[in-house]
Amino acid sequence: MRKPPDSIASIEDLRRRAHRRVPKPFMEYVENGSFAELTLHANRAELDAIRLRERVMFDVSNRKLGTTMLGEPVKMPVAIAPTGMCGAVWSNGEILSCRAAQAFGIPFSLSSNALLSLEDVAGAVDKPFWFQLYITRDRGFSEEMINRARAAGCSALILTMDLHVEGTRYRDVHNGLGIPPRLTPSNVWSIISHPAWAIAMLHSKRWSFGNYAGRVDPSHIREMAELVKDQLDPSYDQKTVEWVRKLWPRKLILKGILDPEDARLAINAGADAVLVSNHGGRQLDGAGATASILPDIVEAVGDRTEVFADSGVRSGLDVLKFLGLGARACFIGRAYLYGLGAFGEAGVTKALQLLYDELDTAMALTGITDASSVPRSVILDAGRRKRQHQS
Repeated sequence: MRKPPDSIASIEDLRRRAHRRVPKPFMEYVENGSFAELTLHANRAELDAIRLRERVMFDVSNRKLGTTMLGEPVKMPVAIAPTGMCGAVWSNGEILSCRAAQAFGIPFSLSSNALLSLEDVAGAVDKPFWFQLYITRDRGFSEEMINRARAAGCSALILTMDLHVEGTRYRDVHNGLGIPPRLTPSNVWSIISHPAWAIAMLHSKRWSFGNYAGRVDPSHIREMAELVKDQLDPSYDQKTVEWVRKLWPRKLILKGILDPEDARLAINAGADAVLVSNHGGRQLDGAGATASILPDIVEAVGDRTEVFADSGVRSGLDVLKFLGLGARACFIGRAYLYGLGAFGEAGVTKALQLLYDELDTAMALTGITDASSVPRSVILDAGRRKRQHQS
């Protein structure tokens, strides 16, 4: 795919390009939230409502965006979040995105529900990446996945905690991407009318959930999708996390934490970091926006663990807002997928560069010179907002 033109100025520009290049069912899968999508929209509304405190009486000529996440150096406080079906946005998207992230200098996280497997990605890149695990009813299979992640050299395991059951996403049902998936005249036409995407997909390594290969015939997409859904386990809890902790000797992140008490339990179970996330508004509709919940969790855990945040990030200004609310770093999902759909690997790189440049500008205009120590005062009226929340 060609290099993004200079006219691409924002993540929104990439989003519009992606919608032109990728069939509607798969872009709707990226975009949608659960039920009425209240939490999906609240994520953006809460971030938009935050105002930054502009400061000008400082020398900001030496700004440092680099920091660490779980001890790993990163070029900026951003990581690519695990996203299911990444390879359906563009052919071999997991490999393209991992290469872009690693070349840029940030972590890439591979989803259990990616199209490409752990081994597919590990064999195509030079550095360790992070792996996200869904606990399955078959604990033997979960243990096998953990061992495969160790063998693949993954340096961190992300254990998703908010998928005991799957949130209902109306747009997936309408587009035939529910479980089981189904072909409709509309989505068949959408694929036919996007020939560049269709031709690229002919060169995909896989067209099913690669990490589940061997459980059922991977050519039977319906059976594979049903297996993935049937393996969701509503029983896992703190003891399950402790079991994972014993099996996994490297860094462990618990994703989907939205309550201070859950954050404390996560630490007690052995988490090295918690990822404050509502799954991008794709699980419990009506759950709080990440930006509104993050400060309470940061206060609850103190310096006992690193706190990350995701859901709604579309610019470097959003990154700075999350840092000001207490996050160590942010994860991005849709923002990088827009770049992937628009321009492949080069589009992911473009999305990361946009975030970097915007964060750099925002830091300069708020008097911040170190992304690893952003004060709460960068948020305008942070003290007043805190008093209102406590009252």
